[in-house]
Amino acid sequence: MIPLARPALGAEEEQAVTAVLRSGRLSLGPALEEFERMFAARLGVAHASAVSSGTAALHLALRAVGVREGDEVITSPFSFVASANAVIYQRARPVFADIDPVTLNLSPEAAEACVTERTSALLPVHIFGAPAELSAFERIAQRHCLAIVEDACEALGAIHGDGVPVGGRGHPAAFGFYANKQLTTGEGGMIALADGTLKQRIDSERNQGRAPDMGWLDHDRLGFNYRLSDIACAIGIAQLRKLDGMLAARAALAALYIDALSGIEELTLPCSDRNGDRRSWFVFVVQLPKRVDRDAVVRELAVRGIESKPYLPAIHLMSFYRERFGHREGELPVCEDVASRSLALPFFPQMSEGEVARVAQELGSVVGGCR
Repeated sequence: MIPLARPALGAEEEQAVTAVLRSGRLSLGPALEEFERMFAARLGVAHASAVSSGTAALHLALRAVGVREGDEVITSPFSFVASANAVIYQRARPVFADIDPVTLNLSPEAAEACVTERTSALLPVHIFGAPAELSAFERIAQRHCLAIVEDACEALGAIHGDGVPVGGRGHPAAFGFYANKQLTTGEGGMIALADGTLKQRIDSERNQGRAPDMGWLDHDRLGFNYRLSDIACAIGIAQLRKLDGMLAARAALAALYIDALSGIEELTLPCSDRNGDRRSWFVFVVQLPKRVDRDAVVRELAVRGIESKPYLPAIHLMSFYRERFGHREGELPVCEDVASRSLALPFFPQMSEGEVARVAQELGSVVGGCR
C-alpha cells in the first residue's frame, strides 16, 4: 500500500529528542524558546508562540484579537473543520462565504458580502498551501474595522506575490505541525504575530492563565493547557533546519504528479501559482470528473494498493453544522461542487518517481473505466 502521507524524520530529530530527555527540562524549557525564535525569524515577524496544536493556535489567536460571544467570524467552508470549530470555542458564529473556483481559497468578494454589524474578524484559510488574497482581505478589514486571523496551518513555506511569507504580515497566523504537514512535531502548532502584547496574552493563556512573573499556582485569567513540550519543540527545531530541502522535495513531487496526470481526461489538477504567489505543497488534491463516483474511486484505488481520501468535505454540510445552524445543500455552490469531487493522492517527500507513476497509472485506469 502506498500511504497517503509519511513524516520525514531521521537521525537529527532522534538526536534532538535524546538531548532534551537527558536535560531533564521537558516543558517550558530552552527548546521552546529556541523553536519560537527560529520560527519567527523564518517568517520575518517579531514574535511566535508555540502551542499544542494548530487548533489551539487558532483558538488563542481568535481570543487575542477580541472575538467574543455573539460575534460573527467570516471564514471558508472548504477547510479542515478546526478553522470553524475554533470560532465556536469563543461562542461566536462562523459565517461561511463561498470559495474561488480556481485557488479554492475564500473569495474576498463573497466574504465582504457577508459582513454585518456583528462581524468582528475575518479568518481566511491558505488552503492546501496556496496563499489567500491577504491584500484584498486587509482592505476589507480596514473598511469595516475588522481583525484578521490567518489559518496558515497548511501553508508553511508559501510566499505572497509581494515576497512576504505567508504568516509574515503581522496578523496573528496559526500554523499546525501534525504528522502530514510540511514541518511536523507529531502534534503541535505555532502562532506568528507582530504584537508583543498579544504574545504575552497568548503565552499566559496557553499555560492556564499564568503570567511570567506570577507564582507556580497563581493565575490571573482564564487559561488552557495548550503548552507544547520541549520534546516536540526539539523535533521542530531539527525540522526547521532542513525545511528548505523538504519543501523542495514536495515541489518536485508535485511537478512529477502534474506531468504524470496531465493526460487523464476531465481531471482537474491543482492550479498553478499566479500573481507572483508561491504555493507550499501540503497535499496533492485533484478534482475528479463530475461523471465519476468519488467514493467508488477511493475504494478501487485501495484494492490496487493506493491510499486516497476525500479532501475536504464542505464544513457547512457536516451534521453538527447542519443541526446547529440550519445549513443546507445549495448555499455555497462552488464549495459544494469542489468538495464533492476532490481527492487527495499519496504525497510525502520520500515518495519515489516510480510510485508517482504507479498512482497516475492506476488513477487513470479507474477514472477511464467510469463511463
